[in-house]
Amino acid sequence: MKYARIIEILASRLGITREEAMEIFYTSPVFPLIDNGIADLHCRSDEYLADEIILDRKVS
Repeated sequence: MKYARIIEILASRLGITREEAMEIFYTSPVFPLIDNGIADLHCRSDEYLADEIILDRKVS
C-alpha cells in the first residue's frame, strides 16, 4: 500500500494521471532505495518520499 499512497500523492501534487505518476515513481532513483530499504527510506512518510521524488525530477 505504501507505493500506492506515494503514487497517489505524486498524481495529486503534479496534476497528472495515476499512470503517469506510476511511471515517475518506478523510474525514479529514489524507488530502488525505498524498495531495498536503503537508509530506512521505507520508514519515512509517504509525503516525504513523494517530495523527494518531485525534488529529484527538478534537479535532473
